[in-house]
Amino acid sequence: MVEQNNEKTLATIAKKISLCQKCPLAQGRINTVPGKGNPSAEIVFIGEAPGKNEDEQGLPFVGAAGRILNEMLAHINLQRDDVFITNIVKCRPPENRDPELIEKNTCYDFLKAQLDAIKPALVITLGRHSMEYFLPDQKISEIHGQPKLKIWPDGSRQIIFASYHPAAALYNPRTKSILLEDFYKLPYLIKKIRKADLTSL
Repeated sequence: MVEQNNEKTLATIAKKISLCQKCPLAQGRINTVPGKGNPSAEIVFIGEAPGKNEDEQGLPFVGAAGRILNEMLAHINLQRDDVFITNIVKCRPPENRDPELIEKNTCYDFLKAQLDAIKPALVITLGRHSMEYFLPDQKISEIHGQPKLKIWPDGSRQIIFASYHPAAALYNPRTKSILLEDFYKLPYLIKKIRKADLTSL
């Protein structure tokens, strides 16, 4: 029943995203990319913004970076259907440029509503822009692979785990190794979160 309710809530959010005209990205998109996966996932992965393939298909991480993400998940015995995958920004920026602050802020309510519905034990940020949105004034090279406590303006709490974007691993074996090292920590971390109060991490 909880999963069905979550699925309905996420579908309602996705519909609102599809109708959104609040920023200029709406004018150039083919599809919005609200996210996809398990509506009751313990882990939510959040990237930066959709790319060309994602814009065409309306699905997150379906290009080359998505193949790397699938590979990382397989290493820890997870599939895409076990987790929920989305982005900070729900429409593709022109020419795959970095998402701008106004675009991130426009999508804030959508992303927060998704997290409130799913209630994941752990949020994995993929890439610098996603990390900075949750953990400002941090360097990904210094905090990747470490759980951090995020307190939202409404007082709710969330464990954030920053890692590199899979796209960065496409051409850099060292980054891919770091990404894999971070992923190997996730099963243990989930078990720890299940047993511990958020403030003890």
